[in-house]
Amino acid sequence: MAVAVILLTTTLVIVVALLAAAGAGKLARLDGATYPAALTRAAVTFTAVITLAATVAAALAALLT
Repeated sequence: MAVAVILLTTTLVIVVALLAAAGAGKLARLDGATYPAALTRAAVTFTAVITLAATVAAALAALLT
């Protein structure tokens, strides 16, 4: 059961990160950025969301153990 929860949580985090990255890329394009600049902003946003999720998970793991 724990493996299923971990897989579902990981999938949810990745989906949220992809949605945030897509939104950042779209907003960058609407702001007049070129495609490479918009892709860079989307990649930075994706990385930031994944890093934030990993940091929160590590902090929670430290508190719960």
